[in-house]
Amino acid sequence: MNGQLDWFKGGLLLGAAFLLAVALVKPIGVSTQFVIADGIVWNLFSDTVIKKDTASKSGYASPNAYLNKSGGKYAKNVAKPLNYSFVFVIAMVIGAFMSAQLGGPKATAQDRIAPEPWRNRFGQKPVLRYVTVFLAGVLVLFGARLAGGCTSGHMMSGMMQTSLSGYLFALGTFAVAVPIAILIYKRN
Repeated sequence: MNGQLDWFKGGLLLGAAFLLAVALVKPIGVSTQFVIADGIVWNLFSDTVIKKDTASKSGYASPNAYLNKSGGKYAKNVAKPLNYSFVFVIAMVIGAFMSAQLGGPKATAQDRIAPEPWRNRFGQKPVLRYVTVFLAGVLVLFGARLAGGCTSGHMMSGMMQTSLSGYLFALGTFAVAVPIAILIYKRN
């Protein structure tokens, strides 16, 4: 693709963004916001999902054990979603759109179907690519929730804060990702 930011400059900018986030607000992590989004939709259809509860630390409670964690912290985020984390996720989508409109990376027509390494290995079958990417996304999200956080929270924010779990998560991610990529793309 054309118009991509140099990896070194991009890494410095990403590091600066993470440092600012930690210094000014809190570490970056986004996978929990998928759960919050699910809770918001669920709450639209059921008035029993979130309840005000003065006995709860957050002032909100839920019969759902996950949303009720940490004194109803996630239940409160469902009831009042306009908080830093949820707005951050929305801003990521808006930022990606703005980048595309303002001269960010431009994918060719073929790259919109699938990247060149995929096309070289599997051909130009968009359905296969879309199904594979969807299933991979589900697995990553499942793993992120199982681990109690996502790559941005564990690996990027965690490593920046010199968290042992962040380094272990990064090690595990690459220990799995590199062999899988080699198997999928048949490279030595």
